[in-house]
Amino acid sequence: MKNILLIRFKAIGDVVLTLPAVNAVREHFPASKITFLTLKESAPLLHGFREVNEVITLDRAALRSGHPLKMAGEFFGLLQRLRAGRFSLAVDFQGYGETAWLTRLTGAPQRWAQVHRAGREWAYTRPIKPTPAVHPAEAHLRLLEQCGLKMGAIHNKFDLPDTAVTDAHAWFAGNGLKLAKPTLFIQPLTSGAHKNWPLDNYLAVARHWRSQGVQIIFGGGPADLAALAPARSAGFAVSAGVSLLVTGGLMQLSTLVLGGDTGALHLAVALGKRVLMLMHQATPGSPAPFQHPDWVVAAPRPEAIGEISTTEVNSAIARIFSAPAGNVSC
Repeated sequence: MKNILLIRFKAIGDVVLTLPAVNAVREHFPASKITFLTLKESAPLLHGFREVNEVITLDRAALRSGHPLKMAGEFFGLLQRLRAGRFSLAVDFQGYGETAWLTRLTGAPQRWAQVHRAGREWAYTRPIKPTPAVHPAEAHLRLLEQCGLKMGAIHNKFDLPDTAVTDAHAWFAGNGLKLAKPTLFIQPLTSGAHKNWPLDNYLAVARHWRSQGVQIIFGGGPADLAALAPARSAGFAVSAGVSLLVTGGLMQLSTLVLGGDTGALHLAVALGKRVLMLMHQATPGSPAPFQHPDWVVAAPRPEAIGEISTTEVNSAIARIFSAPAGNVSC
């Protein structure tokens, strides 16, 4: 296995949850070159995957631009890079239509994936049926195990680049925050409105803990700046718009990370931070914090995240802040 290709598209959290599997691949193939194929917007995240040697990106915007030259250039340029990689093994951690085609086009003699829909088995030499009700990160590990790799200790550690840590320290100082004070980092917005706890509730929680002397940061992506205007108006520090890796640095400097089912919280877990995730439900197979299903406050009934009370969330935060070192349960 001289050259290995790993594939995962979609959102930030989906990529982060491949990290234990990436580390398992490295453990089994210590001398191999590991390449990771992902979407262009997720590429910066791979700077924290220590075991990945090379990143190949797909620019979906170019493919969907409607401009024939851009579309052809992106597709054939990607195909050329995949063929030039001379991969011995390609592992598709997504198993959907587009990644099935790309996996087959690599020409790798070994091609593994969990196949989520009938009719895609042709793309792989080892098409594996997915195990139901399994956490996404665990599903990736099971795929490797079913294809012959023996699983040892699970490693879910994201390594922030030094530049991101330095920039996070500078952001703290520039916003008048003190490293010695307890800090609550709130990531209120997710990729889908149906997963969002109401922003007014987050603001109520933030006001409560500010009155207790806790520093508050509201995080988000560049697209969240307008939506987080109420937090800024309320006098809270808002980091929306900083890079993803600097967001990681800010979470690493914080005491607790609060938010919904979103990539930032999965990144915080991989950074070794304590999180509190607000979810519709925490059933087997739900993307709860990996290896920490108890780090969740779940809605009283499905699709009713708005019914989680601020009192319940504040009580959970209070237990976390008052817990002795090493005791991280809710």
